[in-house]
Amino acid sequence: MNSQLPLKHGITRAWNLSIILAIFLGVMSLIGLIFRDSIYTSEEQIRAFLANDVINLIVELPILIFSMWLTRGGRLVGLLLWPGALLYVLYNYITYVVGLSFGILTFVYLALVLLSAYLIFYLMRRIDLHSVKERLAGAVSERISGWILVVFGALFSSRAIAVMVEASVNQAVLPLSEIGLLIADLALSTIWIAGGILLLRKTPLGYTGGLGLLFVGSMLFVGLALILLLQPILMDAQFALVDVIVVIIMGSICFIPFGLFLRGVLSAGNSS
Repeated sequence: MNSQLPLKHGITRAWNLSIILAIFLGVMSLIGLIFRDSIYTSEEQIRAFLANDVINLIVELPILIFSMWLTRGGRLVGLLLWPGALLYVLYNYITYVVGLSFGILTFVYLALVLLSAYLIFYLMRRIDLHSVKERLAGAVSERISGWILVVFGALFSSRAIAVMVEASVNQAVLPLSEIGLLIADLALSTIWIAGGILLLRKTPLGYTGGLGLLFVGSMLFVGLALILLLQPILMDAQFALVDVIVVIIMGSICFIPFGLFLRGVLSAGNSS
């Protein structure tokens, strides 16, 4: 690993475990696509998870591998994007753990969640947070990025809580897939709000986590747009062009801060 990266300790273990994670991510996504009728036991589950399996293969897996490759080459952007890619895996597979009927694969999904969480913690412990702050301070838009994370976190968590409260008041039974998504949204929203506050306060951890958190926010909108595009191909569903356009427009609220933060990281990485 390149010595110019802001690291306090080696991250060989993170590299090896991330390769294992990537393999399982690819295998489980393929299994979902090949054995769809065995794993997804209802039309609602197929609609919720089948397109996501494709996204795991064509978006999530390549980005995880790409961030690791950039880190291997000594690029700061790769090191800061890597935890974000892991957080995206964690978020996705929380929905699988909760949203699908309990079975043997539940343990594999849970292992992906736990391994992702461990790797994020492991990497953050080994990155020199103060060195990252020295490189990024003044190069990234802390206020815009921090407020976007706080606002998005508040909106996502408010929506999830409102849906749960409404279902409870009306004594309605939510589908498992929706419950899984709501729990994942609550977990991610909490991290977004905390990360946004840390970035607004210009703490070392805020600078280090900012790129990854903004990346996950952007990927949620990219993933949703791709799901809307893939559903007519993978199942009997109409193409919702208006919905795709709305998602892309809404996503731009996160795309722009992510792009600005990414530009700052690239600039800081090139000048180090």
